Amino acid sequence: MSRLKKIREKLNITQEELAEKSGVSVRTIQRIEAGTEPKGYTLKSLAKALEIEENSLLLEQDETIESDLGVLKLINFSALPFTVIPPLNIIVPLIIMFVKKEFNAITKQLVTIQIVWTILAVIIFMAASFLKNWLDLNSKSILVVMIFLLLSNLFIVIRNAFEIDKKGRLYFQLKFSII
Repeated sequence: MSRLKKIREKLNITQEELAEKSGVSVRTIQRIEAGTEPKGYTLKSLAKALEIEENSLLLEQDETIESDLGVLKLINFSALPFTVIPPLNIIVPLIIMFVKKEFNAITKQLVTIQIVWTILAVIIFMAASFLKNWLDLNSKSILVVMIFLLLSNLFIVIRNAFEIDKKGRLYFQLKFSII
């Protein structure tokens, strides 16, 4: 079932009522509910009429219902032991994703979050190293930055795990997916 149809039915309005309220034709609403992704004016009009964010019509947040929550948590937690070896915190969840054949939006988001975190961690670590030399700071400042980076990833993984348990979706989500 499409996101639009779920939201529309939750609000208890018909396709005709939504068409009248949004200015989008009934036929277009039917196409979107059949699987076509809304874009541009249509996306904005429907989101405004339903009083939701545009991304709510695009993100497949409800895929978790069809996914095994245990596998989602396994993929999520598999990044933790390898936080200190950045490439493995991406490779291990990817391997689990392929072995378990979980290619939904949430598993892709979990891996994308680790990719983005790894890139940012490298940039922050390098910037801290340059600043240490430039500002003539002691070597403990680099250790503090490393600990902060590790704790931030730990927090992201654990917070997402709690949200997967409670609501079957992610707490930290990106508006894009690299995979």
